[in-house]
Amino acid sequence: MTPPRDLIGYGASPPDSRWPGGARVAVQCVVNYEEGAENSVLNGDRGSEAFLSEMVGAQSHADRAMAMESLYEYGGRAGFWRLHRIFTQRGLPVTVFGVAKAMAMNPAAVEAMLAADWEIASHGLKWIDYQTVPEDVERAHITEAIALHTSLTGSRPLGWYQGRTSPNTARLVREEGGFVYDADSYADDLPYYDRGQLIVPYTLDANDMKMVAYNGFTEGDQFFRYLRDTFDQLREEGGRMMSIGLHGRIAGRPARARALARFLDHVIASGDAWVARRIDIARHWMEVHPL
Repeated sequence: MTPPRDLIGYGASPPDSRWPGGARVAVQCVVNYEEGAENSVLNGDRGSEAFLSEMVGAQSHADRAMAMESLYEYGGRAGFWRLHRIFTQRGLPVTVFGVAKAMAMNPAAVEAMLAADWEIASHGLKWIDYQTVPEDVERAHITEAIALHTSLTGSRPLGWYQGRTSPNTARLVREEGGFVYDADSYADDLPYYDRGQLIVPYTLDANDMKMVAYNGFTEGDQFFRYLRDTFDQLREEGGRMMSIGLHGRIAGRPARARALARFLDHVIASGDAWVARRIDIARHWMEVHPL
């Protein structure tokens, strides 16, 4: 019987990643696109969003919360485009974790993602907490997310990241059967297999969400230093993967975007980083370390 948790992983001898070009570290930048699909009575939810905004510790209200809505709206109206410029000006690839209903509300952003050859992975149907959502409802949401994503982008998503998962999410994703990788894990610095499904772990520490958390960064220099030190440590170790999590409404704010740009220039200047889309890392891993 497979144990419910794996606390051992690769242990003291992680596999040789053999990143392309002899790179010391693979760097994977994620832009989360969630704006418009967060909790809202406009979306049929019981109340307003209370998570991941400038109003740290906000409470959900059983009506529209206009300040919260406008903080999210910034991500689609301005922040996304600032991040888009930063990455496209440097010619760096990106993976988008796109919430299907959010993307449907901003076709111009989806068009820009596709034109830049960014990977668009699925971030689920809605940006809500699935912890207590019934299994049949979550399964239906996964199916609807794939269908809507496909209609918006022209192809089904090959990567998955729910974010606010339930105990059933990973199994439902495996059962769906069409995802090359699942990113709903924070358990390693390298891809690994779980019950036949490739896992390409994500991050909550090298993530701009720490800018809007009680225990987080208070200004851009802290964010830059943390990203830089993470990169330098993984580069020194060699063969690791670094994930960076970004949101238009958070890292898309001017001062934070400036810190991100400094970090990306640091990565470029290193000369031995492979900056890649998550699907590219997944395919590389499956080739070099097949199941």
